[in-house]
Amino acid sequence: MKFHNLYSFFFNGTALLCGVVLFPLSCTSVAGNKGNEVQFWLTKGDQSVKLQQQTPVKFTQNKNDFQNIKIDESQKFQYIDGFGYTLTGGSVEVINRLSPAKRKALLNELFGDDKNSISVSYLRLSIGASDLDGEVFSYDDLPEGQTDPSLSKFSLAKDKNLIAMLKEILAINPEIKIIAAPWSAPVWMKDNGKSKGGSLKPEFYGAYANYFVKYIQGMKKEGIHIDAITPQNEPLHPGNNPSLYMPSEQQRDFIKGFLGPAFKASQIKTKIVVYDHNCNKPEYALDILKDPEAYQYIDGSAFHLYEGDISALSTVHNAFPDKNLYFTEQWTGAKGTFNEDLNWHTKNVIIGSMRNWSKTALEWNVANDPKYGPHTDGGCTECKGAITVSDSENFTRNVSYYIIAHASKFVPAGSQRIASTQTEHLSTAAFKTPKGKTVLIVQNGNTTDENFNIQYNGKTATVKISGNSAATYIF
Repeated sequence: MKFHNLYSFFFNGTALLCGVVLFPLSCTSVAGNKGNEVQFWLTKGDQSVKLQQQTPVKFTQNKNDFQNIKIDESQKFQYIDGFGYTLTGGSVEVINRLSPAKRKALLNELFGDDKNSISVSYLRLSIGASDLDGEVFSYDDLPEGQTDPSLSKFSLAKDKNLIAMLKEILAINPEIKIIAAPWSAPVWMKDNGKSKGGSLKPEFYGAYANYFVKYIQGMKKEGIHIDAITPQNEPLHPGNNPSLYMPSEQQRDFIKGFLGPAFKASQIKTKIVVYDHNCNKPEYALDILKDPEAYQYIDGSAFHLYEGDISALSTVHNAFPDKNLYFTEQWTGAKGTFNEDLNWHTKNVIIGSMRNWSKTALEWNVANDPKYGPHTDGGCTECKGAITVSDSENFTRNVSYYIIAHASKFVPAGSQRIASTQTEHLSTAAFKTPKGKTVLIVQNGNTTDENFNIQYNGKTATVKISGNSAATYIF
């Protein structure tokens, strides 16, 4: 598998460079800019600059011989639901270790919309435990040998701390969207009776569909709207703990015979999104979407990029252009470098997913401790979150913080992707925001600086982007 990892950076909240702003202005403050000025923010792979505002440039009528990035707002593509992370149970646990003041400041920084915030607009949750929880659990755990087809023992109590944090996040950003996925069904529903691996027994398809219904209804009672679910995280990877093996024909039959009808009967509007696994198997999603009975219940497909190529999303889009695409997970880990991960993830996860019709781009977990915990026995031992919480008063912003921030801070939900050209070394994605601003994200894959022109509506702004860097331009 292709793993693309990260390197941590300790950040104490003080300005590091003269002539730059440590935290960028928010989208709302940017909206006040007049005329021909282009604001832009930069993160360098060498870590000398991190999400820092640079000297603005202006649009002119001047001509030069530099390469051009042309933006054409007449060519419109998908609307964006948001950018963010998975809020794992482990993330909640370590964030709750912070002092009340630090904890509040971090949540506002991640989810707020002021100048010190990165405005995360989309979250992924696990239905029951993920492998980045401190223990394995479902919402209907029973002693060995017992079953509960009526789900009389169903309870969200194990997620009480996560639910409490979600309420705080919703108070900061009431519009944040949430997708949720199980890592495993309750073990009594599985043919191996274990949290790891195994498949869903056909006689429990109906009970499992009602398990989703109860989850969505239970979260709604807590004031939490689940916008979308996938029937299984990484259905072709039964080696995690927890996990469940669910090939496409099983997911198809579960959706068309049980989950879709259960949602319809309960008047649940939560979207059903298929697959939720790597880009090397787009045929998984295609096989399900080809079934007309399943098709009627499905909103779209979700992808990760540990294997395959991001263009797999366009393969599915081209076959079923009326179905949505979601990019839902990519991890950064203990053995990578800041430079490698900033550039690979910005090019593939952010720009690549957007250019291939995704409505979301999500990195993996929000937070963990310096030893990459908590995690289950058999869960990921090298996954590093956007934030590392070291003690009650200190946390570190890691590379995935900056990867997401270059999009989430400037491209709010409801923005629409528009056309932008690319060059040999410059990868790009452009957007029109609901307030009418144009946002251009650029990643320089060259080791040296690149001069280029932003060409827009007959005007030209000449800029330079450092080698191995990511930048966001707003005008």
